[in-house]
Amino acid sequence: MTSESDTAVSSGTSTLVVIDMQEIFRSPTSEWSVPAYDRTAEHVVRLADHFSHSVVWTKFVRDPDETGSWSAYYDRWSNSRAEPDSPVWDLTLPVRDGDRVLTLSTFSKWGPDLAEMTEHSDHIVVCGVATDCCVLATVLGAVDAGKQVTLVTDACGGATPEAHDQAVALMGMLAPMVTLAETTEIVK
Repeated sequence: MTSESDTAVSSGTSTLVVIDMQEIFRSPTSEWSVPAYDRTAEHVVRLADHFSHSVVWTKFVRDPDETGSWSAYYDRWSNSRAEPDSPVWDLTLPVRDGDRVLTLSTFSKWGPDLAEMTEHSDHIVVCGVATDCCVLATVLGAVDAGKQVTLVTDACGGATPEAHDQAVALMGMLAPMVTLAETTEIVK
């Protein structure tokens, strides 16, 4: 990580955004299972402890209306058509007092709500699952909005190791808007 990014992460103006650490992605029987979920979760916990002053957890929850192309998407992934109050959408890691939770039915969690939740942060640190879907979509939206982003690569997990690596490489091409780091570079 560059010294400029290191300053941004340690300045106290950073917010940790944890993408979709939920049961549906943890469960090995889920069609959306992330193989590296448990390893990813260990790093996420360390980051959440480090950023205890400013953490946003996101949750993906299916919109039962399945408007537009979402209907065809859920035809492909029909076992994931759980109701919005189903425990499959529950976060698997502890949310502390003062942490915020953002629930959306979109891949990208970037939008007016997350922008408002991070408005006092010059910089966001992103981790979670899946690197090749919701993490990627959120990072792209954030940099389009002008946010400086650090992607914590070992605190992310993809649908496959190859998909994870490809998504990380793609986001790495967005430097200097996106900086790639590992947990030990942030939590010293």
